[in-house]
Amino acid sequence: MTAAASTRLLVTGVGGRMGQEILKLIASQDEFSLAGALERKGSPLVGKRAEEIISSLPASVTVRSEPANFLDSEGVLIDFTRPEATREFVMAAIETGTPAVIGTTGIDKKGMNQIKNLAELVPVVYATNMSLGINLLRRLIVQASESLGEGFDAEILEMHHRHKEDAPSGTALTLAEDLAEARGLDLGEVACFGREGFTGERDQDTIGLLALRGGDVAGEHTVYFAGEGERVELTHRASSRETFAHGALRAARFVTQASPGLYDMQDVLFD
Repeated sequence: MTAAASTRLLVTGVGGRMGQEILKLIASQDEFSLAGALERKGSPLVGKRAEEIISSLPASVTVRSEPANFLDSEGVLIDFTRPEATREFVMAAIETGTPAVIGTTGIDKKGMNQIKNLAELVPVVYATNMSLGINLLRRLIVQASESLGEGFDAEILEMHHRHKEDAPSGTALTLAEDLAEARGLDLGEVACFGREGFTGERDQDTIGLLALRGGDVAGEHTVYFAGEGERVELTHRASSRETFAHGALRAARFVTQASPGLYDMQDVLFD
C-alpha cells in the first residue's frame, strides 16, 4: 500500500472518547479522509451521517453497527475500543488484508496472538499509548534505570479518569515491561500490583505498579527511582486526548508506507 494524498481511515468506536477525538482531527485536515465509521449497537450515533456529527466530515459515510464488510485493503483500521471488539476487528482485518493502528488496552495473550497473525500479512502499529511524550518517557526510564543501577528501586504510579475500566493502565504495564527488560528481569516474576497488610521488606527486583482512578484525568504516569538519600521522578501528564489522536494519525501515515510487520510508536516516532 502506498501513501496517497488522502489516506482512507476506517474508525471504530466513533462514539467513544478517543473515537471522537480522532473524528475531530480527521475533519480538521486534508491528509486523511473518513471512509468508514463503526459504533456499537444501540448507540445514538448509529445511522447518522458523519457530517451530522462534524459538519466537515463526508455525508457519504454513515455510522454503522455491523462490522461485516466494514474493512477493505485500501483503508487503514483505527481501533481504540474494547479487547473483545478488537479481536473481532482483527479477525476481519486478516480476512480483508487491512492495515491497522490499534490502541486498545487490556488485550490478553490470545488477542495479541491474533494481532501478530495480522502483522504477518500487513503493517500493524499496536501501542498502549501513542503520545510523543510517553514514548520519550519510555526511552528516558530505560536510560535512568541503566545509569542508576540496582541501588534504586523502581515504582510506577498512574492515574486516569473514573470511566477507565482496566487497571493498571496499558501504558503503565508498557513502562514496567521496559524497566524489567532494562534490568534483565521477567515482569511476570517481579511485578507488584499494589500493597496491603504485612508485606515484609521490599525485594530489590520488585517493580511496583499502583493505579488511581477519578475525575476526568486523561492520563498521568510517574516512574520513581528511589535510592538511599535521593529520589528521581519522571512524570508525563496528558491534559487532552488530542495528543493520542495525533499519534494515531501519525501511525496511520506510517503503515501506509511500511512493510508487513508489528510495530509500536517507537518505530513510528523515532526510527
